[in-house]
Amino acid sequence: MDNSHFSEIVLDWFDQHGRKHLPWQQTKSAYNTWISEIMLQQTQVATVIPYYNAFMDRFPTVEALARAPIDEVLHHWTGLGYYARARNLHKAAKMVANEFNGDFPQDPHLLEQLPGIGRSTAAAVSSIAYGTKAAILDGNVKRVLARYFAVEGWPGNAQIAKRLWEHAESLTPDSRNADYTQAMMDLGATLCTRSKPRCSDCPISENCLALKIDRVSDFPGSKPKKEKPTKKTYMLLIKEGVQFLLEQRPAAGIWGGLWSFPEVADLRDIEAHWAVDQNRLEILEPFRHTFSHYHLEITPVVINADELCVDHVMEERTTLWYNSVQPSEVGLAAPVKTLIHTLSAADKER
Repeated sequence: MDNSHFSEIVLDWFDQHGRKHLPWQQTKSAYNTWISEIMLQQTQVATVIPYYNAFMDRFPTVEALARAPIDEVLHHWTGLGYYARARNLHKAAKMVANEFNGDFPQDPHLLEQLPGIGRSTAAAVSSIAYGTKAAILDGNVKRVLARYFAVEGWPGNAQIAKRLWEHAESLTPDSRNADYTQAMMDLGATLCTRSKPRCSDCPISENCLALKIDRVSDFPGSKPKKEKPTKKTYMLLIKEGVQFLLEQRPAAGIWGGLWSFPEVADLRDIEAHWAVDQNRLEILEPFRHTFSHYHLEITPVVINADELCVDHVMEERTTLWYNSVQPSEVGLAAPVKTLIHTLSAADKER
């Protein structure tokens, strides 16, 4: 099959079966496409839709996003995870508003200069919003091409990625680029799925090498396994009535810029630094929160604020009292949101 025939078949399938009713497809713009593409990184469409709708209601334009406080942006991102995406989104919005007069550049190379936008995302925004001929290679497309061409190896490997990019560029047509980009993403998301691919419904299955050699499940190759280490921390749930003491985390690192409970590495640190008798602590069941590169074992420790001098201990930190009944619009780390909800619910039952 020549390259033009490949794109024709994919586009014919898209015309009949492609997704055309997603919220960000209803008003096509570089801003809408960009927001959706960033949200869809590492996140399923079904999860993204309500977040996207709420986000766009609050930040309908790139200027509105650029003007907003980062805390409010993180608040609307809470629950989506990978919070560096939200911080980069805010930085990029400021650059577009200030350096590009609020207009996203059409050139994918210029788009790549914005924080948080890589080669594939830049191509997706440019092709969908402006019809630019630009190849994409997101997770879905990597899977489609790795199977179609039976490309051995893990796509995270630079040499394997290079081969897949070459295939992606060679197949990208000269016209209908917005539709073709969406079609390739849809093909991977709806038919050429990671598990239980629907090969019998796939428009390009006739020439798929992985299917011909009966090895569809072997492609793409898996990332070499590496045992995740486990780290431990104690989260201090300092409460006063319906209020919880939170501190803002540093911009870099996990949960960067979000609000979280103060933490200590050892129970003895609570007595040493917070002057609270260990016998007066309410230690809850530990639970695990998993990041991409390690597990974090969290042990919640409930402390009544009247048992310590909060002002003295927290004087050099950025803190706030978070009211669980009338919550502030700030970004919360996922375990913090869960713990506040759990403790608040338990207090109501008492």
